[in-house]
Amino acid sequence: MHDMIANLGLGFSVALGLQNIALAFVGCLVGTLIGVLPGVGPVATIAMLLPITFGLDPVGALIMLAGIYYGAQYGGSTTAILVNIPGEATAVVTTLDGHQMAKQGRAGVALGTAAIGSFVAGCFATLIIAALGAPLTKLALLFGPAEYFSLMVMGLCFAVVLARGSILKAFCMIMLGLLLSTVGTDLETGQERMTFGFPPLADGIDFAVLAMGVFGFAEVLRNLENPEARDVVKAKIGRLLPSWEDIKQSTAPCLRGTFIGGVLGILPGNGAVLGPFASYTLEKKIAKDPSRFGKGAIEGVAGPESANNAGAQTAFIPLLTLGIPPNAVMALMVGAMTIHGIIPGPQVMTKNPELFWGMIASMWIGNLMLLIINLPLVGVWVKLLQVPYRLMFPAILIFCSIGIYSVNNQPVDVAFTALFGLFGYLLIKLGFEPAPMLLGFVLGKLMEEKLRQALIISRGSFMTFIERPISAGLLVVAVAILVIALLPSMAKKRDEVFTE
Repeated sequence: MHDMIANLGLGFSVALGLQNIALAFVGCLVGTLIGVLPGVGPVATIAMLLPITFGLDPVGALIMLAGIYYGAQYGGSTTAILVNIPGEATAVVTTLDGHQMAKQGRAGVALGTAAIGSFVAGCFATLIIAALGAPLTKLALLFGPAEYFSLMVMGLCFAVVLARGSILKAFCMIMLGLLLSTVGTDLETGQERMTFGFPPLADGIDFAVLAMGVFGFAEVLRNLENPEARDVVKAKIGRLLPSWEDIKQSTAPCLRGTFIGGVLGILPGNGAVLGPFASYTLEKKIAKDPSRFGKGAIEGVAGPESANNAGAQTAFIPLLTLGIPPNAVMALMVGAMTIHGIIPGPQVMTKNPELFWGMIASMWIGNLMLLIINLPLVGVWVKLLQVPYRLMFPAILIFCSIGIYSVNNQPVDVAFTALFGLFGYLLIKLGFEPAPMLLGFVLGKLMEEKLRQALIISRGSFMTFIERPISAGLLVVAVAILVIALLPSMAKKRDEVFTE
């Protein structure tokens, strides 16, 4: 406990630096803006802003990117409540009751409840990260190359099971990601692999190029084909602070949502997205009158919003302690860390304590900022929501192209991004989810490295993965997850969950 307080003290001394406070504020503001504007998710935004972070110090860069991520979770709820369009995937559930509340003239209360629920959840999640950080890092120090390889296999199995759509499609996307990660020059032999004699591929596929194409450009193409129908609430927003009765009704759902979201956010795959859905289902099941849900029940806003913000923050636990990104946004964070020469994993806490604890302290500051930024600026967000998408998308594309060009000053990078954009759009049309591919791509290089190290240590014996107890345990869990998910009864339930 004493250590945790000392570490948090170090974190706040870093996070309260003027530059870091300014970066956290910029991150939160940009994130909220991105969450509010339908059609640009945090993955695309972080991919766009990666080049800007090259000139910053690593702590500042990550504080800003983290602010964008959980800021987008906040902003998504504003659009969901006022326009009935989820600005972010995790805000889908908020549309169900939040928009109904807005139609009843209680938009302000819905927005206030969402903001306060998110703040409470964010504070709890920050404490959970601080408490779990040190023990998990000690555990991770027991890991050798074999354990790391098995852990990543388990992470990818979770990603397969937790991805939307068919398990086979998710599996194909992960394999494609792993395959793309091997393009380029082999580090040990110096041989070129799968470059087809094309010089720009000799260094491999750039992470920012792939992420920006598959998420940024593809998202723009997908939004252009959807006819715009924005049901902006005409009624007055009304008072923002919930009444005493509202607070009593939403306190328990808020705490339950925080717990559910916090636990699911740690899961590799895309657990953070499942948090709000799980919270809403639970609230509906235990409600005295379930028929109120979908007609403006305040519990249907408080629970999912808390789950969504708690999950967004606990997703940093596997990233910072084990170096395993649990979702596409965290995969981008790995990209940002490696660009700054930091290898995510248990060494981060021992070698870069300022980075680890500074980032955790900045999350609490960021949550407070979001509460202060969001509630007074509701009027501004409503005005922004009236900007037609056809005016926004050229600006998004130009900004993406400038960002990608500035990474290596290579025109071929912009062309590759456009190609990946078309490829990403095609994937979405065919019902494939691109997020597992990005996860496979990020983990591919690490997996190859750990596999080689483990085989060198064991003199080429694959038995090393089974003989080491932790490694064997992780592989057993990975196989068990896949087998259970493929059982006909479980597959049916999984489909029902995702359909809901």
